[in-house]
Amino acid sequence: FEGMKYSDDPAEMRKWCPLMMEGRDPKDKVALTFSEEGTDVDFGALTKDLGKAFMKLGGNLLLFHTVTGLKKESSGKWLLTVRKNDLGAKTCQVRSRFVFCGAGGWALLLLQKSGIPEIRGFMGFPISGEFLVCQNPVVVDKHPAKVYGKAAIGAPPMSVPHLDKRIIGGKHMLLFGPFAGFSPRYLKTGSLLDLLKSVRLHNLIPAAAAGLQNLDLTVYLVKQLLATDSAKFAELKNFVPTAQPQDWLLVTAGQRVQIMK
Repeated sequence: FEGMKYSDDPAEMRKWCPLMMEGRDPKDKVALTFSEEGTDVDFGALTKDLGKAFMKLGGNLLLFHTVTGLKKESSGKWLLTVRKNDLGAKTCQVRSRFVFCGAGGWALLLLQKSGIPEIRGFMGFPISGEFLVCQNPVVVDKHPAKVYGKAAIGAPPMSVPHLDKRIIGGKHMLLFGPFAGFSPRYLKTGSLLDLLKSVRLHNLIPAAAAGLQNLDLTVYLVKQLLATDSAKFAELKNFVPTAQPQDWLLVTAGQRVQIMK
């Protein structure tokens, strides 16, 4: 914690995050811990750069393709069936000694196709993440920081609200959230049947047990799904008292899969 600063002085906090202090009731009890060190990673840009580097080294990167089959042959090699995602929907097969499965939440379905015994008992529950986004430069320029609050009483750690200055695709913007949403897809562009396809007899009991053992998370998710846009905007107002609805847009940022076993 070396180098961190603490303050409950409005004048000092106004220097750190002017947008959050603007228009705030002087009676509000507010305190901040500040660190000058921090990073911002655009993972979309990072992924593109990694792909380009891979191809420069002679790698073959297939975009808009889906692995629909993964089977281990008697020889010990893996046989992959790959479908091209266009109107032709042509398929091809690839043999390999090794397969590295890094497909995010969709890896669960691929590993189930592989038939490996280690996947038994695993289940995945998809959760989408939503954020309120502001791209108004007048507003964005007033918040040069990432500020994390405290999770509500009874809410899981993953629900900690935060207001972040981000640079995405070279554009400066503010993101506030997260808000939980639901989609049965295991990828943002996946199938509505992903969750149903993953259900097996061996993973039903672990999934039910996980839900019962984490009732606080279950209740939190239900409340989030029932929350209205006005309720989400009210949460933003706790961070940005002067926020205007016309400056903020609710977007689905991505899809994650909570693994249960």
